[in-house]
Amino acid sequence: MYPEDLIAPMRSELTNVGFEEFRTAEDVENHLKEHKGTTFIVINSVCGCAAGAARPGVRYALEQSDAKPTTLATVFAGNDRDAVAKVREMHMPYPPSSPSMALFKDGELVHFIERHHIEGRNAKMIGDHLVEVFEHFCK
Repeated sequence: MYPEDLIAPMRSELTNVGFEEFRTAEDVENHLKEHKGTTFIVINSVCGCAAGAARPGVRYALEQSDAKPTTLATVFAGNDRDAVAKVREMHMPYPPSSPSMALFKDGELVHFIERHHIEGRNAKMIGDHLVEVFEHFCK
């Protein structure tokens, strides 16, 4: 596990723009099992592509899109192990990767962005893609 003081600034990049932290498997399961609407979950990470592209891309999309998910949530790979495992279980058949992003509608996975879709792309490219995803699923 990463020291909490090391990852706190990385967590805050999302919580400061309205993301709720799911720290346990129960948090994830309880939210998704009866949730009506859309839930966007970011599996956050300490890696460079999370810092340089994923988190800034998410923030850009939220600023640019008129359509937004009902719930914004995040789990942190390497710390919120049970919560991350539950999200990964729920985004099958996609393999585990972090960072990654999952959009659920009425508790069902409707869109998934794997790490390899983040690597090598800049924040604007990721953000523009998310704007399209939000416009399609969150209106």
